[in-house]
Amino acid sequence: MPVITSSKTQPSYDVIVIGSGAAGGQTAYTCAMEGAKVLMLEAGRNYDPVTETPMFQHNGQAPLRGTNTPDKPFGFHDATIDGGWQVPGEPYTSASQDPKRQFWWWRARMLGGRTNHWGRISLRNGPYDFKPRSRDGLGLDWPMNYEDVAPYYDKVEMLVGVYGSAEGLENTPDSPPGVLQPPPAMRAGEQFARARGKKLGLPIVPIHRAVLSVKQDADRLPAKLHPNNPKAQRVLAEAMRARQACFWATPCGRGCSIKANYQSTTVHLPPALATGNLDIVPNAMAREITTDASGKATGVIYIDKTTGREATVKGRVVVLAASSGESVRVLLNSKSARFPNGLANSSGKVGKYIMDTVGASLSGQIPAFENLPLHNEDGAGGGHTYVPWWLYQEQRAGKLGFARGYHIEFESGRRMPGVGTAAGMEWLTNGSYGRQFKEDARRYFGSFIGFAGRGEMIPNDDSYCEIDPKLKDKWGIPVLRFHWKWSDHETRQAKHMQDTFAALIEAMGGKVRVKPAADGADAIEPGGKIIHEVGGTIMGAEPKSSVCNQWGQTWDVKNLFITDGGPFCSNADKNPTLTIMALAWRASDYLLGEMKKGNL
Repeated sequence: MPVITSSKTQPSYDVIVIGSGAAGGQTAYTCAMEGAKVLMLEAGRNYDPVTETPMFQHNGQAPLRGTNTPDKPFGFHDATIDGGWQVPGEPYTSASQDPKRQFWWWRARMLGGRTNHWGRISLRNGPYDFKPRSRDGLGLDWPMNYEDVAPYYDKVEMLVGVYGSAEGLENTPDSPPGVLQPPPAMRAGEQFARARGKKLGLPIVPIHRAVLSVKQDADRLPAKLHPNNPKAQRVLAEAMRARQACFWATPCGRGCSIKANYQSTTVHLPPALATGNLDIVPNAMAREITTDASGKATGVIYIDKTTGREATVKGRVVVLAASSGESVRVLLNSKSARFPNGLANSSGKVGKYIMDTVGASLSGQIPAFENLPLHNEDGAGGGHTYVPWWLYQEQRAGKLGFARGYHIEFESGRRMPGVGTAAGMEWLTNGSYGRQFKEDARRYFGSFIGFAGRGEMIPNDDSYCEIDPKLKDKWGIPVLRFHWKWSDHETRQAKHMQDTFAALIEAMGGKVRVKPAADGADAIEPGGKIIHEVGGTIMGAEPKSSVCNQWGQTWDVKNLFITDGGPFCSNADKNPTLTIMALAWRASDYLLGEMKKGNL
């Protein structure tokens, strides 16, 4: 069962999965490895990082020296082929003309979705993160505890390969021994920041990232992940042996031809395809989910983007894993006499409580980093360290003025030169040219440091999406219209971020390039800019106030599941992808169990 065209699909499948990224990849993997016949529908084109990744090309070989453009917002070499905040022919709208009330919606139209592009930061939600309302009275509690998800965090970390360390920090869960891979060494700038950050009480520790620092143990891990399943163990062992450890050279955002980093296209899909239980149809834009007279899901209607024609596939179970916004769009467009307000929407909550990560940044220059000896600082395609949220107790005591925390990501040192590497130095040099400019470029190259905060957003009634009453995309499918608003909790958090970054830069003996904003509303990034959108199909303990239960099973349609970030009840400061995969694996186990019992 390979990558196929619409004309080659089977009459029916056990499971239809819409989406191929972290959620879709994990769902299809789990179901296929356990013997279910699975069809995956992907709205974008087929993509193979092994043959398409520009592993060793430098920016000087790329158009415009690799800089970002409207169609490649993260630069020419970024793995995202067809996608971004704007996709030609596939618009979305905003309900407000105020830029601060608008949401930026990122989509990746390619096999593997956002897993080809993401930063691969893989942090576990902690016990507090699943019960935030119980802690401070704000937002929503999840209908589960950390202990319910912890075994699936273990599984995902072992499957995809996550490096990191155990630090014993508050609400920053450690993985059990033997689960994580060893972290790479800290760069010089990271070590310097850690030493100076101690004065500010900042715990700068190794970050957790989905990159292989060593080869996976293909003799041990498959049996732990698939006990009593010899075929799955054999297939997974072969897939693990095909992956190589990172050699610290190519930015992860380009993709990885040696499969060292996690991408759905190199980790989830190859073993799932090798079982013979998975078909993949690329260029399949899902329009709606079909139902029968009893309200049971029967399949999916999609547009074959290669022909422009409508196609229908049938399945025993349908799983939405298309990203939170796209899954909302499919549900709201799946109207019928039985479901006049959209599918699985008896609560009226489909589209509600869209969230993104709070983001703010600040950069500076560190004189101690000037004129350092040349050495390779490429590393694992991003920062090797980070700062977990460290002020839980002060926050709970009401000393900060905002209810939820953030972590700090940062980068220092030399990176591959780009079009802007030696530009914008006037704030340090007062302008130079000729020989002096070259000397300045050598002096300052690698002496800059940049900090980015990634914080928790509390769900609110003013952040949601709905179907635009007029506009349709090029395929004739009604598009989403977004409503957005940051609360004071988020804007105050963003100001705290910038103030902290400035203090750390100064503690390192450096100079801040631009002073922190006086108002956090000017410091915070637009909603959606961080590309961590979750919510819209929240899970809960009862049908009246949520879309699905803790397994991602919709209350209204028992054989319809949602495994992307849509069911999230909150958006912790931890990047959501690891939790998406853990919940998708958990939901898939439940789904398979219900199928075996004859309940689906």
